[in-house]
Amino acid sequence: MKKSNPTPKSTHLHPLQERRILQGFKTAGLAKRWWASAAKEIRHCLRCGGGLIWRHIRLEGKKRFICTECEFIVYQNPKIVAATLPVRDGKIYLLRRAIEPAYGLWSHPAGYLELGETVEQGAARETLEEIRTRVTLVGPPRVYSYPDAAVVTMVYLAKVSGPEPRPGPESLEVRAFRPAEIPWDSLAFRSTFHALRDWVRELN
Repeated sequence: MKKSNPTPKSTHLHPLQERRILQGFKTAGLAKRWWASAAKEIRHCLRCGGGLIWRHIRLEGKKRFICTECEFIVYQNPKIVAATLPVRDGKIYLLRRAIEPAYGLWSHPAGYLELGETVEQGAARETLEEIRTRVTLVGPPRVYSYPDAAVVTMVYLAKVSGPEPRPGPESLEVRAFRPAEIPWDSLAFRSTFHALRDWVRELN
């Protein structure tokens, strides 16, 4: 687990500090081929149930999972993560994760979007599940994506409109932070860092 840094004197991060924090995140890494782990879940063709092989597709110029029976191409696409930055009285509520990945590190409420709901609904639902409060979304979301990651994260600024936030089943604790108190060295993901950094910058 990363160690929390002392409370900075300024809400602004020095470029060298920002670079150091970003280098500390474990990225998926194209060299490690994050899709290889997904292959454990993709075992059979979605169309006919045949087995899959990893093969070069000449027309596309890259490798894909191909069905050995019907030659259907099983494409791998990123999942959508819906998230909020819950704010009340100038403080932002973060949760310390009780699950992997990033167990014990801090994040804003976030989770996978489900079929049958909008991104806005998903963001509000995840917030209620993880910090047990209702929020009112403010404005359009910020979108964070990375070429070596299997997700696209959509983060909404939100006003806490429900009861005082508290831990849900996937949270060890919930705490309100002023901008200068954010535990930059103990954040869960790159998108968490970027979303909080952008929020702090907009305050000034």
